[in-house]
Amino acid sequence: MDLSDLPNIVPGALSPIDFNALKAAGDPGHPPRILLLYGSLRDVSYSRLAAMEAARILRALGCETRMFDPSGLPLPDDAAETHDKVVELRELVLWSEGMVWSSPERHGAMTAIMKAQIDWIPLSPIGGVRPTQGKTLAVMQVSGGSQSFNTVNQLRILGRWMRLLTIPNQSSVPKAWSEFENGRMKAGPLYNRIVDVMEELVRFTLLTRGRPELTDRYSERVESLEETHVRVTTT
Repeated sequence: MDLSDLPNIVPGALSPIDFNALKAAGDPGHPPRILLLYGSLRDVSYSRLAAMEAARILRALGCETRMFDPSGLPLPDDAAETHDKVVELRELVLWSEGMVWSSPERHGAMTAIMKAQIDWIPLSPIGGVRPTQGKTLAVMQVSGGSQSFNTVNQLRILGRWMRLLTIPNQSSVPKAWSEFENGRMKAGPLYNRIVDVMEELVRFTLLTRGRPELTDRYSERVESLEETHVRVTTT
C-alpha cells in the first residue's frame, strides 16, 4: 500500500483490504473501477478537491480511478447524445463498477452542474447494458457554511432512482474553505470520515460486483420474454 501521497493517514491505521475475502466467484479480478463526479467549475472547487482526496485514498486501497471534468458538458436535452462530452461521460459510467458523487450545496441543494451530469446518464441500456444498475455509490458534499445534509440526501434519492447500491456512510464537509490548504484537505475528523467512506465503498464494490443475481429483476425478465415472443412470431 503506497501512502506517500496521503500525509494525513496515521501510519498503521489504514490497512489493506482483503480482496479475496470479499470477492464473488464471478469477480472479474481487476482492481475495482471507480468513477468520481464533482459539481463545481470554480478555479478553487472544494467539491473537486474533496473528490481528488477520495481518489487518492481509493488508489491506495487498490482501486483504479477516473474523474470526469464537467466543463463543456451541455445542458440535458440541449445537445445530441453524440456530443463529445456526453459520450465521454457515458463511456466512463459504463467502465465503472462504483461511483463517488461530490457536490457543493448551493441554495440548500446540489448544484445544477452535478444534476446535469446525472441527468445525462440514461436508465435505459446502452449496447444492452444498463449504465448504473447494480453498481455502488458513495455520496459527499461540501458547504460554505454550517453542517448540512441536504445535498447528500438528494444524491441518495438520485442514486436509488438510478438503481445504484448507495453505501450507508457519507461525507459532509462544512466551512469547506477552512478545511483545505494549498489544494489538500487538512488532517482531522472530516478527512477521517472521507477515508471511512472510501473504505466502505471499496468493500461494498467487491461484495457486489460479479454477482448479477443481486440486481436480476423479474420485470426485466418478463419484458425480455415478451420481446423475444414478438420477434419470433413476427418473423
